[in-house]
This record gives sequence, structure tokens and C-alpha cells, in this order.
Amino acid sequence: MPSPESEDSEVRDRGDKEVGVVRAGQPGIEDADRVALEEPLQLVVNGHAVAVLMRTPGDDEELAVGFLWTEGIISRGDQVLKVDLATKENHALVFLDDGVEVDLNRLTRHLFSASSCGLCGKASIDAITSLHEPVPDGPSFPESSLLEAPSFLRSAQATFEKTGGLHASGIFSKEGSLLALREDVGRHNALDKLLGWALLNGQDLSENFVLMSGRLSFELMQKALAGRLPLVAGISAPSSLAVEFSRESNQTLVGFLRAPHYNVYAGIERVVSGC
Repeated sequence: MPSPESEDSEVRDRGDKEVGVVRAGQPGIEDADRVALEEPLQLVVNGHAVAVLMRTPGDDEELAVGFLWTEGIISRGDQVLKVDLATKENHALVFLDDGVEVDLNRLTRHLFSASSCGLCGKASIDAITSLHEPVPDGPSFPESSLLEAPSFLRSAQATFEKTGGLHASGIFSKEGSLLALREDVGRHNALDKLLGWALLNGQDLSENFVLMSGRLSFELMQKALAGRLPLVAGISAPSSLAVEFSRESNQTLVGFLRAPHYNVYAGIERVVSGC
């Protein structure tokens, strides 16, 4: 079975904790259960607090870098001089190269939440595509690679196996090999961690696809576009805005990927059936 890149187990052993629980049919008897950790991470960039991310501890450097990439603040890994996680607990102090302009107004979360009247779908799409160009045509992906991916993703979810409470995102090669996987209580955090891994390791994602364990939202599609991922797949359903966005961004969008079934909402030309 394809396996993700080697991992430092010490980094990921904070993903869950033991708590007391009383189970149905056993009143008055406290048992032990494991639940997924959720803690805040204050993201500070060049001395400016820019976001608080509710996340599962672990891979925090990747999360910080991935978040800044998908929000349009950085475009290359070498623009990040240092991510200090040791000075203050649950803080990521990010120091960027002097040539990087930190325009906080470009943070899409800030932009969207600052609109008192809300933004229509078209305005949301335009805001993102102004930062990230649509992906080019190609490549092709064998149908068999897509159909096998959910089982590989599920078998690699170590913390989910213990808690049942984490989302996952996995990067796959065209041939169906699982290259990397990240878990988190937040769907967007899991993808940001994965994209941070790619940027920090110089991994070109333009020939890969990503599979996510949950619902496919507009926000996840825009993050995948920042990572130049041509195909985005999910175990669950896409939202209407995710479908609209995928057609504007030229991405292939696959939902309800549960072998032997799947739905293609955009970009069917990339999926090669019968192989």
C-alpha cells in the first residue's frame, strides 16, 4: 500500500488526549476515551497578530506557512525566514523576508468578515481569482487512482483511528501513491498544513491531486487553487459555491468519492475512465 512521507511521531503525539466518559448502559461507571485536541494558535507575522486558528496541535510551522500562502501573503517558501514556536505556547511567530509586503487587507478572511453586508458568490470568486490565476489544462488522472485513494487515506489516519474526530487531507500522485497526509479538527487547517509541507519542501503539486475527508467548500477550493492543485476530490459533497469556483478556476472537482462511485462537478476531461 502506498504510504505518506516518514513522520516524526513526537510532533504528532499531541493530537489527542484521554478523557473520562460514561457510556450508555453503564450508569455511574466512568471509562476512558480519547478525543481530538483543539487549541488556539495565535499567528503573528513580523510582530503583527493576523489570525487565531483553532487547530489540532502538531505541524504548526506547516499550518502557519500554508495559511500565509493560501491567503496570498507569501508565494515562496524562502520568503519565510523563521517560524518561532518555542517562545510562547500556542503562538507561531513568523518572520518574513524584508522584501515581502504584509498587506493585512489581502487576508481573505479579514476581507470577507469586514463586509457588513456580506459578499455574493461572484464577488467571493473574483476576490480569490485576483490573487491566484486559474490552473492550466491537464494533467490526466486515471480513474483507478481516484477510486483507490479513499482507502489509502483512511488507513493512514492514525489520530482519527483513536478519536474518530479529525478531518484529513492527503496529496496523491497521478499513479495513486499517497505522498503526504495531515489531520486536524478543522478541514481548512488540515489542507493548510499539507500545503505548508509542500511549500517548505519545494513540492510541485501541479501534477497531483488532493483528497479531503469532508465536505468541499469554497474556502477549500481557493486554498487548493493557491497550491496549484488541478484536481480536488472529497469523500462528501461540494457546496454550490465550490462548484462555481472550480469552473472559474479550471479545477476538476470530484465529490462523493466512495468506490465504485463518484461525481464529477467540473473538469471531467482530466479523469480517464477504464484505467
